[in-house]
Amino acid sequence: MSESPPSDTEETSRGLSSEEARRRLADEGPNELPQERRRTPWRIVGEVLREPMLLLLLAGAGIYLLVGDLTEGLVLLVFAVFSVLITTIQESRTERVLAALRELSSPRALVIRDGQRQRIPGREVVRGDLIVLAEGDRVPADAVLLEAQDLLVDESLLTGESVPVRKTAPHPGTSLPPPSPGGDDLPYVFSGTLVVRGRGLARVLATGARSEFGKIGTALAHIDTEPPRLQRQTRQIVRLFATLGTATALAATLLYGSLRGNWTEAFLAGIALGMSMLPEEFPVVLAVFMAMGAWRISRARVLTRRAAAIETLGSATVLCTDKTGTLTENRMRVVALRRPDGSAWTREDDASLLPEPFRAQAECARLASADDPFDPMELAFHELERHCPQPVTSDLTPVKEYGLRPELLAVTRVWRSARGEILVASKGAPETIATLCRMDEAARAALLAQVEAMAGEGLRVLALARAQGAEDPLPEDPRAFAFSFVGLAGLADPLRPGVPEAVAQCHSAGVRVVLITGDYPATARAIARAASIAADEVMTGEELARLDETELRRRASQVTVFARIAPTQKLRLVEALKAAGEVVAMTGDGVNDAPALKAAHIGIAMGGRGTDVAREAAALVLLDDDFGAIVQAIRLGRRIYDNLVKAMLFILAVHLPIAGLALLPLLLGLPLVLGPIHIALLEMVIDPVCSLVFEAEPEEDDVMRRPPRPPQEPLFSWPLLTWGVAQGALALALVTGVLLGAVARGLSDEEVRALTFFSLVTSLLGLVLIDRSFSASLREAFRRPNPMLAAIAGLVAAFSAVVLLWPPARDLLHFGPLHPDDVALTLAVGAGVLLLLEAAKSWLRRHLRAFRRGDGI
Repeated sequence: MSESPPSDTEETSRGLSSEEARRRLADEGPNELPQERRRTPWRIVGEVLREPMLLLLLAGAGIYLLVGDLTEGLVLLVFAVFSVLITTIQESRTERVLAALRELSSPRALVIRDGQRQRIPGREVVRGDLIVLAEGDRVPADAVLLEAQDLLVDESLLTGESVPVRKTAPHPGTSLPPPSPGGDDLPYVFSGTLVVRGRGLARVLATGARSEFGKIGTALAHIDTEPPRLQRQTRQIVRLFATLGTATALAATLLYGSLRGNWTEAFLAGIALGMSMLPEEFPVVLAVFMAMGAWRISRARVLTRRAAAIETLGSATVLCTDKTGTLTENRMRVVALRRPDGSAWTREDDASLLPEPFRAQAECARLASADDPFDPMELAFHELERHCPQPVTSDLTPVKEYGLRPELLAVTRVWRSARGEILVASKGAPETIATLCRMDEAARAALLAQVEAMAGEGLRVLALARAQGAEDPLPEDPRAFAFSFVGLAGLADPLRPGVPEAVAQCHSAGVRVVLITGDYPATARAIARAASIAADEVMTGEELARLDETELRRRASQVTVFARIAPTQKLRLVEALKAAGEVVAMTGDGVNDAPALKAAHIGIAMGGRGTDVAREAAALVLLDDDFGAIVQAIRLGRRIYDNLVKAMLFILAVHLPIAGLALLPLLLGLPLVLGPIHIALLEMVIDPVCSLVFEAEPEEDDVMRRPPRPPQEPLFSWPLLTWGVAQGALALALVTGVLLGAVARGLSDEEVRALTFFSLVTSLLGLVLIDRSFSASLREAFRRPNPMLAAIAGLVAAFSAVVLLWPPARDLLHFGPLHPDDVALTLAVGAGVLLLLEAAKSWLRRHLRAFRRGDGI
């Protein structure tokens, strides 16, 4: 952006010609924010197909098809397609919701071209255009002012400050400061900011990616989104299983072929064994849990843009939040009035009427405000009017207004009553009102002391004065009126309802809440205390800039309130917290928050007030801008992760008896019990369906009382691995006993296979019941409602009945008939697995702290 003042030789009345504007639009491109390429359904499918786990699933299906096992290959393909479809549908729905939320990033603009005012799409504004600004306009591009009349601009999207700033046009021949958002009496306006009062004429200096708005969007492209840890860990598990399964399958093939001489059968047996050890369920279960998790979180009005962020959310250790629009409502409200005698009124009840002694302050503030304002402070005075017994301006007519000027920081309005009386009301900076009221030094000092006390409570303080005057002629300068001091008004951007409670729940869950704001330290401290955030120490942006990375990393782990922070410093803070080993969640709604949102482990954007740039950079979007929804999302994230770990534990335990029953007949010279179709049926139908029980499992009792998971804790910790192997080993031992007993009884191969298979199925149901809770007893777990449990048990029973009683299904699986005593034996195996493991878990709860707490598995 150029920093030079407008040249005296430049044409400032006719603006650009239409031809020159078209040329610049073609050369420099449209005035649009940088946007990531839209994630179409086909693009999402491409991303899903690159997932290693899904590639493994497709490769397994391909192997079966190559060796001629069409049924097994098709089963695997069906579930591969299901995995792709469920992910694509969920993420496509998210993109459609975002498209509905997306505002116009480039508003329509009023420009002067060829000497005529024209209303054009904002994307067609070019460098050098003259733009006309008025109240309520969204500034379409970065520009330098040529004219300004009482111009006030809300730059909170860029600076994070909720108070609008004054804008003034530079005097001819003066050098201009560097363009930067924030601060009063500067000659620049910036793309995306809002004119809340006054009028102006400006010359465009930068559009699109070259604007301050666009520079932030461009910087996002160079920030890598934090990869989810669950994805990394599951990939490691898949590689481990694949390596082990391949080695075992090769060894079994060689062993079988050498001992029995049938290499074709050996090859098929090796494939079956290898597939029994490959975690085909992992991609299916992970996709289902993430999709269902996104759905559950959406019911709390939180949109999941990246499903993998769900598990990370539950392990967040630090929640960085901005103030304006996140903790607060992003609107000003009068919360305190003070009379000249020192008596004060503090708002406690929105519905209560003002006490009569304070009516004068409310009337004066309203009379000094515009009739149809955009300025949030003037809107606050209109809202205060509703607390008066009758409208202030019911019998008054506006006559004249004296606007805000750099040398006189007050707004004065003149009114005439129905009886012809002239009333004058003024509001503005306390120092200016003191001058208008011609206060002596003692009175001025007393006034400023009261102002300082109110500012220490985080309030924006305006002084009020009123006068009476003659109707004709009115003076050119409001200082000519004989003002008397009316009092002070304290305004605040109020906290959102429920914020203190939400912060307290974060603390109980071991999540440290850090406030990062562009506001002044006194305001930041007051808001932090009101929100129950520790505010013993406040670090400013100036102090932060003097720290090196090592010292910043240390201080960032201690300080919880940061004030006067620039957008680039927000990103630096997030990076410092990550470097200190924290799992960082970052909330925000402005353009200035977008880089930090993208760099954080979990970026959480506001959907209602948030900008496109913030929403695109975030992993989660709060549709109702409710800070309390963050706590609900953390709770759900922990529940979803807990249940995912339970499902993974179940799958880990299940693979041991399946692999054991595929391997033991090779080692013992017994008939093959599990062929490829049986393993496919177990791993691609029964196991995933049983895993749905865990997805619907209610949360653990201590879900919001335990600390977050350590950042480097693996998905399968050693206690989890040990417990899973113990479960699988017990199930394998009992089912192997059934197998050996059936062979000893002289049953046919088909009867042995059927008895062993259904003993394995009932043992899997026993594992489902035992893994429903980490710490609760079986009796307590049964008291927790889970409708999916009964539904899945019914489905498994129906499947078993169909296979046993319907000859075509029994023949397809090479099963023989089972007699009542055989069925009783299979049920006894499931009951034995359940009761023995429940006894073991009871012992572990008594002797191992991890099981008592429920977080050590």
